Amino acid sequence: MLNQIKKQALMAAAIAALGLTASAGYAQSVKDVVVDGKGEIPYVIDGRNVVSRSGFGLCWRTGYWTPAAAATAMAGQFPVGCDCDPDVVPKEKCTPPAAAAMPAAGPKPSAEKIKLAADALFDFDKATLRPEGKAKLDDLASKAQGIKLEVILAVGHTDRLGSDSYNQSLSEKRAAAVKSYLVSKGIEPNRVYTEGKGEKQPVTGTTCNKMGKESGKNAKLVACLQPDRRVEIEVIGTK
Repeated sequence: MLNQIKKQALMAAAIAALGLTASAGYAQSVKDVVVDGKGEIPYVIDGRNVVSRSGFGLCWRTGYWTPAAAATAMAGQFPVGCDCDPDVVPKEKCTPPAAAAMPAAGPKPSAEKIKLAADALFDFDKATLRPEGKAKLDDLASKAQGIKLEVILAVGHTDRLGSDSYNQSLSEKRAAAVKSYLVSKGIEPNRVYTEGKGEKQPVTGTTCNKMGKESGKNAKLVACLQPDRRVEIEVIGTK
């Protein structure tokens, strides 16, 4: 082993001297090949484990060089011969492994948001489903059966007539009535989530403000606030 090191040192010195006559531009374009330093290295290496090259960029072979050694001594991910003697190393050993195929993207969630007016679902100030409301929920349940259902969100709302606490309770009862009906149509109970927002999220804006809460529950005010009395249902699933 000591004799091998001495020989390599002498050869490296000789190469360094020869390198003075090499083209500087060519030398700079040659890639350094750094070996792992394990086992028999079939090329002369310097103190950095970099393979020494001739002035023409050729790797200097040692007496231990064989095609098999060039294909087994490693320089990082690939055998050292991939850079020094690519003609004698099987190409498959010098080719990066193919990247694992990415799994096909799954179906994207498809969300359909449906808003059902409360007067179509319930009588005024009630949480009992009307026939028109049941018909709309029948259609919704049918559509849900045609997809891979993930979840149904039912959010009840009220108008501003009545106290905050009363309206909060009423909105929750309306959402619960929707869930009960959908479950009766075959929807799994754990797929339906309900929430009540009370009168906190009106959609009428300032349209009915001039009538005021103090005006009482007259027919005109009730009609004006109709859009606020609603149940919003969101169906989420995949096609």
